[in-house]
Amino acid sequence: MRKAVIDLGTNTFHLFIVELEAGVLKTLYKEKIAVKIGKNGISKGLIAKDAMKRAVHTLEVFKTVLNQFEVTDVIGVATSAIRNARNGQELLDRIYESTQIEIQIIDGDKEAELIFEGVRAAGAVGKNYELVMDIGGGSVEFIIGNEDKILWKRSFEIGAQRLLDKFHKKDPMPPKAVTEMFAWLDSELSDLKKAIAEYRPTGLIGCSGTFDTLTEIYFKESNQDRPVHPTVFKLPIKAYRDTHRELLIKDKAARLAIPGMVSMRVDMIVVASCLISFVSDLIPTDHITACTYALKEGVLYSMEHKPIAEKQ
Repeated sequence: MRKAVIDLGTNTFHLFIVELEAGVLKTLYKEKIAVKIGKNGISKGLIAKDAMKRAVHTLEVFKTVLNQFEVTDVIGVATSAIRNARNGQELLDRIYESTQIEIQIIDGDKEAELIFEGVRAAGAVGKNYELVMDIGGGSVEFIIGNEDKILWKRSFEIGAQRLLDKFHKKDPMPPKAVTEMFAWLDSELSDLKKAIAEYRPTGLIGCSGTFDTLTEIYFKESNQDRPVHPTVFKLPIKAYRDTHRELLIKDKAARLAIPGMVSMRVDMIVVASCLISFVSDLIPTDHITACTYALKEGVLYSMEHKPIAEKQ
């Protein structure tokens, strides 16, 4: 049985095609394209015309791939940039007209829930309560829970593209801008701080391109080979802090030269790392658990209504 998930994120569009048999997942095709639909518009509540063209073209490419794999069971979801844009539905209508792929807009609470389902499917959460964090371009989702239940969840419209537009106006990011961003986060994330104080999560789980990139940098700089199959990695806080300090003092060209840096992350990784730094100070842990499963795997999990194991 073949299924596909399409995730229309603010920065990246994902296509995920799998084959399912007896609850076992086999990845047939996986692709991510940096469409950047939030560029030049997200802070205005619009999707720019050039971004709309990139989005429709990318879905046309995805449609061709779906046809090649003969997949008809497709779920498409759209998140922050599209749900908050005044012309978001216009984009989805154009996509459907061109490809007959129907995309549904999900709200922040549903996005957080699906992200947690993906993390749970990866086996990243155990019996202890942990804070899950997913940094998107438009929104950031926080969920506190364990393998049995979600205690608290919230989506904040403070994604990396929004933070970039607001705080990272000079490169390298000036210390004053970093201080201003931390003060702003202290106010914006007051509800998160209250939830952490109430539920006392003992660990931090990060899932998104930013955490993938930070993990890749860690493996490269420590001269380790990154395992091919595991979906969960432990990133030591000390190693993360070292990378964070490096990101703050380097401009784009120097950041690109960092071993393990991914070019599509190089612009937003500084503000994203500042956000991680702020949140990690609130959690008593010596490492960050980086999980490669997130929204699209959570969507797939919800389609199946049962745990999914990855075929090695």
